[in-house]
Amino acid sequence: MATELGKIMAEKGHQVHFITDRMPFRLGQFHANIFYHEVEVSEYYVFRYPPYDLALANKLAQVAKQENLDLLHVHYAVPHAICAYLAKQMVGDHLKVVTTLHGTDITILGHDPSLKDLIRLAIHQSDAVTAVSQDLKTETYEVLSIQKPIDLVYNFVDQRDYLAPSNPQLRAQYAAPHEKILLHMSNFRPVKRIEDVLDIFARVHEKVASRLMFVGEGPELAKAVHRAKELGLHDRVHYLGKQNNIAEIISMSDLLLLPSEKESFGLVALEAMAGGVPTIGSNAGGIPEVVKHGENGYLAPVGHTKEMAEYAIQLLSDPLLYEQFSTAGLLRSRSHFSAAAIAEQYEQIYYRVAYPKLCETAVSS
Repeated sequence: MATELGKIMAEKGHQVHFITDRMPFRLGQFHANIFYHEVEVSEYYVFRYPPYDLALANKLAQVAKQENLDLLHVHYAVPHAICAYLAKQMVGDHLKVVTTLHGTDITILGHDPSLKDLIRLAIHQSDAVTAVSQDLKTETYEVLSIQKPIDLVYNFVDQRDYLAPSNPQLRAQYAAPHEKILLHMSNFRPVKRIEDVLDIFARVHEKVASRLMFVGEGPELAKAVHRAKELGLHDRVHYLGKQNNIAEIISMSDLLLLPSEKESFGLVALEAMAGGVPTIGSNAGGIPEVVKHGENGYLAPVGHTKEMAEYAIQLLSDPLLYEQFSTAGLLRSRSHFSAAAIAEQYEQIYYRVAYPKLCETAVSS
């Protein structure tokens, strides 16, 4: 999301600097107004572990001074907001910090007593804080007991990435014309409930000839392979590993399965919507803010795989209903989560923190 936002800001004429330990994979080719600065960590023998956080803070300050940056937009409270806070101490208060909370910094790390005070400090010392869903915003207030205002700014998709038509030849490599393709994309952590994905797929396949595509890697992947074999479905499951061209994979899919125990937003559901693919998932976390039950997807309580499978079968068996859900998803992705609209929200926040007097003058006039 940071990369896509930076690219859009560069298109709008802003000078954008990426400061990180490796080139963002979505950055790719040359872009006007975009610059990349690599964080290099020296492994001094006096340190037990390489001090990445200190190296990042120093690099942030160095680039800010060198390029006369107005602000740093950092993603996740730890370690990046803390590093930005240190950089600000080195550069001066004229350098502003905008922090975006994406989820794990609150939903997991925020519950850790050893990190809670550090995360609270990072949020309080930021000039502006955003959260990617109302659910995450609410949890941040509850978990950290903070009073600082948090702006709700949803994630987005660049609709231009999803305009290409599906590739029949590519789809034919994974499924026959009469078969449906169910898709799951994640980092395969326990919170994603991979066994629920397989349970849903097994139930669907009993009624509708189907294939399942797993995209991504993570600690639960080996368990998924084992479970698929137990269910006798191993030859119907395709493991694609990590992929960059998500839009092309979505274009050949029929349904997204997202039965997660928790999602701060559910970006993969939005990506599927942008490609006209409905979601079957849980009503946990921020997912209901993206997927509207009965309109562009179906949601059920966490663990209710039988209900989720019934919803999937209903959609896959009714072409007219499927088309309605697909169209509704496309429209919602464009009306509520467009790149242009979300980028404008961030731009307004940037101006608010970097040029408050200018904004006051504009409002008063």
